[in-house]
Amino acid sequence: MKKTILTGIFTLLAMFSSMQSSYAAAGTHYNIRVDGLACPFCAYGIEKKFKKMEGVSNIKVDLDNGIVSVDAKEGIKLEEEKMKKLFHDSGFTYRSMKETPLK
Repeated sequence: MKKTILTGIFTLLAMFSSMQSSYAAAGTHYNIRVDGLACPFCAYGIEKKFKKMEGVSNIKVDLDNGIVSVDAKEGIKLEEEKMKKLFHDSGFTYRSMKETPLK
């Protein structure tokens, strides 16, 4: 009987843990269109800037299409004015930003 109760408790804990991690995964995916990205060094510089930002992950730079994509956890919003400044200060031209909810 003790074994059955412990197994049930561990099962509930595992379920709660998986629910919590899926909830934490909610947030926003951003595709940011940028002009001037030409080489891997450009991509590395942009990645470093985003890695310093709290709550931002999965940073990818598509040099061929001039797209920087990032995921932001729930409660974190990338503001257009801050993105314009970030890219301008890095030597690039911000063009636009598209947001889609993470699932």
